[in-house]
Amino acid sequence: MKSAIVYYSRAGENYVDGKIEVLNKGNTEKAAEVIHEITGAPAFKLEQEKPYEEEYNACIREAQEDLRNHRRPALKKMPPLSEDLEVLYLGYPNFWGTLPMAVLTFLEHYDWEGKTIRPFCTNEGSGLGRSLADIRAAAPKAVVAEGFSIHGGNIRKEEAERWCRQ
Repeated sequence: MKSAIVYYSRAGENYVDGKIEVLNKGNTEKAAEVIHEITGAPAFKLEQEKPYEEEYNACIREAQEDLRNHRRPALKKMPPLSEDLEVLYLGYPNFWGTLPMAVLTFLEHYDWEGKTIRPFCTNEGSGLGRSLADIRAAAPKAVVAEGFSIHGGNIRKEEAERWCRQ
């Protein structure tokens, strides 16, 4: 089966267990690394041309404004997905109850007919929110599989293996 991992992650100031901490590596990137280890699928990190501010509160204001205004931030580069891709593992943090708008920029760029999207979402307790519905709307020709909710950077390999094998 041809698969790939595409994820959006943010290092720097993040909200972790009720307080702001500086992360050298974003939680979703950590999760993507575990999923890569399990599946062997190539991984690609989505990066905005104009990243959000480093300071956490400024970042969330920018992200919330993008969401309110339905903006699709430009990406530095689109992932080079092969025509024979069957399964996409799609990772993102929960931003305001859904996925970051940059992930929608990516999803709306491709034709997902005949493909399966397997979402995984890092969060501080808010779960997947409405992200699965938003993925289905952005990629209506895809099969959107059951999502995997990961609390913060606490991805457990055993749980990830069970989810990847479903």
